[in-house]
Amino acid sequence: MLLKTMMKLLLLMSLSLLFSGCLNKHGISAKYYSDCKEYYDLQGYYHKECGDDDIVTYKEMGDFFKKKEAKPTGNVY
Repeated sequence: MLLKTMMKLLLLMSLSLLFSGCLNKHGISAKYYSDCKEYYDLQGYYHKECGDDDIVTYKEMGDFFKKKEAKPTGNVY
């Protein structure tokens, strides 16, 4: 009985560590705060690139669940 309880506990702990992730404003990542790259280009425009370290972004999740339109197979519609 003790062995079954320990196995269940071990399985539960391993699954919780496997599926642990942080939700931030860009998506799901291993860190809560994303490392952002901020710079000015030669014309003086400010750029901020964030979300490169995300596991899954919200845009990718939306594209996955979006219905794809059927492409026409011939030249007659």
